[in-house]
Amino acid sequence: MKQEDKLDEGLEEKIDDLVTKKGVTRRDFMKFCGLMAATLGLEASFVPKIARAIASAPRPPIVWLQFAECTGCTEALLRTADPFIDDLLLEKVSSEYHETIMAAAGDHATACLDSAVSQYAGQFLCFVEGAIPTAGGGIYGMIGNKTMLQIAREVLPQAKAVVCVGTCASFGGLPAAAGGLTGARGVRDATGISTVNMPGCPPNAVNIAALIVNYLLNNQLPGTDRYGRPNFAYGNKVHSLCPRRGTDWCLKGFGCKGPNALHNCPSVKYNGGTSWCVQADAPCKNCTTPGFWDSMTPFFDYSGSY
Repeated sequence: MKQEDKLDEGLEEKIDDLVTKKGVTRRDFMKFCGLMAATLGLEASFVPKIARAIASAPRPPIVWLQFAECTGCTEALLRTADPFIDDLLLEKVSSEYHETIMAAAGDHATACLDSAVSQYAGQFLCFVEGAIPTAGGGIYGMIGNKTMLQIAREVLPQAKAVVCVGTCASFGGLPAAAGGLTGARGVRDATGISTVNMPGCPPNAVNIAALIVNYLLNNQLPGTDRYGRPNFAYGNKVHSLCPRRGTDWCLKGFGCKGPNALHNCPSVKYNGGTSWCVQADAPCKNCTTPGFWDSMTPFFDYSGSY
C-alpha cells in the first residue's frame, strides 16, 4: 500500500469519532468502505481513499425535491440497515432542503428552498424524487402555490448536477402509467434537463450511497449508459448475476424479466444484503427500465413451472 493511501493519524481520529457516535466498531466502518469499493467496481486499494473521502471531504450542498411520489425512495434510504448510509445523507453532505426530514413547513420551508438555491447556485447537487405532472400546465401537482413543473424549471438549471432517485423521477414510473390524467413524466422528459438516473422501485440505498461516495472521491458523478443510469449499478443484466440462472429454480417461466433487466440486485441485495425479489420467490419486474408498469405487465405468469 502506498504511503499516501495509508490512514494518517488525523483521519484515524475522525473515523474514531464517527464510529463512536454511530455506536459501531471501526471494523464496521472499514467494511462499509469495502462495500462501497465493491459496488463501484473499484479495487481494494481504494478502501483507504474512500475512508478518507467519507471522513474528510468537503460537504457538498444537496437540495432534495419531492414531486409525484410515495416517499418510498427516501424511506428506503433513511431506513437502511447499514448505519453509515443515512450518515452520508444527513451529515457527510450538507442537506439544505428535504421536505421529509426538515423541521420547517409551509412558507418557511419554501423560503429555505429559495435561500439554498440562491446561496449555492451552480454548486449544489439536486436530487429529485417523483415524476413531474405536465398536463394542464402542471396543475395536477402543486407545492406552495407553484406547480412542480415550475419548481423544477426554476431550481434544476441552477444545480451543478441533477440526480433522479427512483423510477418515477427517472422515467415516469407509476404516475406515468396508462390511464393517468396528470401527464406525469420523468424529470428529463418534463424539463429537457440532463439527469443522472437511479431507477428502482425503490432504488437500492447502497447504490445511492455509492454514487455519493463516487462524488466525494472524484468531485463528479459516475459514468452512465444511454438512459442516464450509472454503469456501476446498471451495467449487468440481472439474469447474468442471478444464482438461480441455469437451475431448476429459475423463474423465467413465471414471468421473470431478469434476462432483460439491468441492475445489480443479485449482488448488492436490499436490507443490508438480506434478500432481493427473486430470492424471495418473486419474479424480477425490471423496475429500472423506461416504461416500467405498462411495458412490464403482467408481473407474474402462473403458467410456468420449475
